[in-house]
Amino acid sequence: MSISISNLTRKYGQQTVLKNITFEIGEGEVVGFLGPNGAGKTTTMRILAGALSYDTGKVKICGVEVNEDPLQTKGFVGYLPEQNPLYPDMYVKEYLLFVAGTYGLGKEKHARVNELIDLVGLRPEFHKKIGQLSKGYRQRVGLAQALIPNPKVLILDEPTTGLDPNQLEEIRNLIREIGKDKTVLLSTHIMQEIKAICNRVIVINKGEIVADYSDLSKLKAFDENNYHLEVEFADEVIPEDLADLEHVTNVEKITATRFAVIASSDVRATLFDFAVMSKNKMLMIKPIERSMEEVFKSLTK
Repeated sequence: MSISISNLTRKYGQQTVLKNITFEIGEGEVVGFLGPNGAGKTTTMRILAGALSYDTGKVKICGVEVNEDPLQTKGFVGYLPEQNPLYPDMYVKEYLLFVAGTYGLGKEKHARVNELIDLVGLRPEFHKKIGQLSKGYRQRVGLAQALIPNPKVLILDEPTTGLDPNQLEEIRNLIREIGKDKTVLLSTHIMQEIKAICNRVIVINKGEIVADYSDLSKLKAFDENNYHLEVEFADEVIPEDLADLEHVTNVEKITATRFAVIASSDVRATLFDFAVMSKNKMLMIKPIERSMEEVFKSLTK
């Protein structure tokens, strides 16, 4: 596993910000770390990057425990914090060469920096000072510096915050390209980021993992406790009769014959039996694909 977290707890004074969280991320996955502000996303990422200690639990990067060999694990990780820490008075190439030097790159650092300038699309702006760049290009500089050591794991904390729509698309495309040969953990509270970039989502709320979906289509169809179905009958049905069925928790009338049903388990067979017993015909039954915004609200309320 590229990332392995087991029973991780972190406190700030008397406040517990991470509560025994556990998850693993395999090689080559692009995972969205989703949650509202203050949920614990940044704290988790800082711990993975070796920038923050933790109280209890185990944290491994590429099989190595962070507490046991922090220098080695830091070498596995490229980290882009939410507040991109750049030197505005330095030129783009000058800054990247400086960062390469801190990683101990010798003669090869010039070739590595030139490679990354092309990879992240900085060639048109590399002659400028960082302070002269747009937010989108500053994010590219941040990605380039995170990639200098050629890390196996890339951790990106809110990498698209404050970008305009054109810059958003450019950075998303760049992250997708990078994710082809690296493990990427991307934190966000923006649903579009998950749909555009990730193949898996982990949801955190109030310091606890509340959902982990490797199939995003399932995230739209149901949550941890509810199935959302739409059903249509040939003849009129009294909503209260549907509501009385076992495991049905809510019925919303769309028309006299069509209903949205929420249940605590899969009740398709129950609904079919109901149609037979009432001498009605079922014309349609299908999962309701809720928007990811609705799912997010239900998981983090």
